Amino acid sequence: MGAASGSLLASGLELPNNSVRILVASGSAAAIAASFNTPIAGVIFAMEVIMMEYHIASFIPVILAAVTGAVVCRLTFGDDTVFVNLATQMQSLWELPYIIFLGIIIGFLATLSLKSLKLFSGTFSKHPAWLRPTYAGILMGIFGMAVPEVMGMGYGIIGSISANEIAIGSLVIILILKLVLSSACVGFGIPAGMVGPTMVVGACAGAILGYIGNLVLPEYASSMTFYAVIGMCAMMSATLKAPLAALMAMLELTGNPEIILPGMLAIVFSSLIIHDYFKLDALFVSILRYRGLDFQNDPISQALRKVSVGAAMQRNFVTLNQVINAQMAMQTLKNSPEWIIITRDRIPVVMMPASDLARAVSVKEMGENSEIDLMQIPGTRRDVHKISLHTSLFEAYQALNEHHVEALYVSRQNAPMIERIYGILTREMIEAHYQLPKSVTK
Repeated sequence: MGAASGSLLASGLELPNNSVRILVASGSAAAIAASFNTPIAGVIFAMEVIMMEYHIASFIPVILAAVTGAVVCRLTFGDDTVFVNLATQMQSLWELPYIIFLGIIIGFLATLSLKSLKLFSGTFSKHPAWLRPTYAGILMGIFGMAVPEVMGMGYGIIGSISANEIAIGSLVIILILKLVLSSACVGFGIPAGMVGPTMVVGACAGAILGYIGNLVLPEYASSMTFYAVIGMCAMMSATLKAPLAALMAMLELTGNPEIILPGMLAIVFSSLIIHDYFKLDALFVSILRYRGLDFQNDPISQALRKVSVGAAMQRNFVTLNQVINAQMAMQTLKNSPEWIIITRDRIPVVMMPASDLARAVSVKEMGENSEIDLMQIPGTRRDVHKISLHTSLFEAYQALNEHHVEALYVSRQNAPMIERIYGILTREMIEAHYQLPKSVTK
C-alpha cells in the first residue's frame, strides 16, 4: 500500500520514472515505519529491497517519509510496537553453534518458500486472471476452517509464542500451512504481502528449534522467544535479501542490542544457503520474473535508471516535412540545428544530421522555390521510435534494442491529440552517461 501510494503520487505529479522509484521506496519506508513502529528498518528495507543501492540523493526523501509515517502512527496509536514482550537475550556463547544450525534450517525453509512460490506461479497460468485468485481463496478457506491461525497476518501467533501459550505441535502445523498458503496466495495472483507471513514462518521455526534446544541442553539454551526472534530475523533476511533491514527490525522491535550478535550469525548462514548454495534471487525479484518482468540489477542498469531522458536528450533539433523548398532549408540552417527529424504525414520516420542538409544545399544551385526531398539527398539517416519524456535512460536503452532503431525522439502529450517533441536520443548519448571519462595525458 505504501509503494502504491508513492507511485500514485508520482503519476499525479507527472514525475519522470527515475523519480517514481524514489517515491515508491519512500512510500514503502513510511508504511513499514508506521506498521511496525520501526523507522530505521523501514529506511534500510527501502534501500536494500527497492532501490537496491545506498545513495545520498535517495536517502533523504526515504528517511523523511519513514519519520513522517512513524510520527503519524505514534500520534494515532501510541508508542507500542506490533509485537510485545519480545525483549530477550542469549544465555551463553555455547549457543552459537546451535544458532548456526538454526540459520541453516531457516535457509532451507526460505528456499522452500521461494520454490513453492515458483510452483504456484506456474500452476494454472493459462487460466483467466480472475479465476486463479479464486483457487487461492478456496484453498485458504478450506485450511482456514481447520486452522484459523493461518489466516490473516498471523501476528497473534508471535504473541502466543512470547507468552508460551501455544503447543509445539500447533507450531509445526502453522509453520507448514503458513509457508505453503502464503506462497499459493501470492503465486495465484492475490496482491498480498509477504513480509508478515515470512516473519511468522521464521518465528514458528525458531520457536520449534528453541523448544528442542531446551529439551536437549536446558542449562545452556535460551527461551523459545529468543529463538523465535532470531528465526524471524534470519527468515526475513533470506527471503527478501535484506540482511540489514531484518537485523534493524529485530533491534527496534525488541529494544535489545544483544540480539545483534546472534542475529548476524543466523543471517549469514541462512543467506548462504538460499543465495549461494541454491542460487535463488530475492523474493520480490523472483515474483517479477515469474510474471515475465525481468529486473536487471547490474551496475550499468542501476546507473541508467537514475537519469531521465530529459537530462540526456539533445534539444538542438528541428522537425521538417520530407519535402521542403530551398528557402525553408536555408531558413532552418540559419539557426544551426544539429539534427533534423524528418516527418511523413506529421509522423517522424527518420532523423539526419543537419550538416547533411547544409552540404546538399551548398552543392546544388537552386531557386528559392525548388523542392528538396530530404529522403533523397545524400546523407546519414537513422530510424527513430517514440519514447515518453517520463522514461529513464534504462527504458530508452531497452526501447532501442526492442524496436531495432538507432535513435529515439522524446515526446509528451500536452493536450488531447496534441503531442510535442522535446528532444532526440541516440545510443551514443545514453552510453555517455555511464562510460568513465578517458584519462587526459599532459
